[in-house]
Amino acid sequence: MGSSIIISADIQPSTLQQKRQLRSQMRNIRRNLSIRQQNQAAIRLQQLLSQNPSFKYAKRIALYLPNDGEVDTQLAIKQAWKNGQTVYLPVLDPIRKGFLWFVEYNANSPMRNNRFGIAEPDLKLNRRISPRFLQIVGLPLVAFDKQGNRLGMGGGFYDRSFEFCRQPGTKPKLFGLAHQCQQVEHLPTESWDITLTGIIAS
Repeated sequence: MGSSIIISADIQPSTLQQKRQLRSQMRNIRRNLSIRQQNQAAIRLQQLLSQNPSFKYAKRIALYLPNDGEVDTQLAIKQAWKNGQTVYLPVLDPIRKGFLWFVEYNANSPMRNNRFGIAEPDLKLNRRISPRFLQIVGLPLVAFDKQGNRLGMGGGFYDRSFEFCRQPGTKPKLFGLAHQCQQVEHLPTESWDITLTGIIAS
């Protein structure tokens, strides 16, 4: 069930302030989910992705490894491997600050932790792909609203990396992946926020 976040202030807060407050509140909600709730959400997410034609028939899929209470994609990743799909994970771009590379990930991929403590496939030992050649991307998020807007962690990594999706031409479909409890009534948006194809909430 969606959670409505109400911000009260004598002066209308800026979009940045609203986002910061929402981010703090929603991260706490996400972190406080029980292990049972997280496991149920992971199973449901795997089922929802298996039933989604965009994911079902894609050959090149980008997902993520869960962190900070994010909905767990690991069952979905294993299902993709069984289906013969190639899975890529986001890796911090070592050249352009604030951008992502997408590196192939399988059960035997050598891994390393990035500066945020998140496991990534080792850049030197795994193949990478341009974001333009991905077909489907499952993005983590902190909150989403009924209009399909996404609130991320604030670093802008996905917004920068998929900015090209604003232009005509072949582009991946971008789906926000979330727990149902991460839904809010309305999210403040900025001009640089990327537009999602949809939200898949478990």
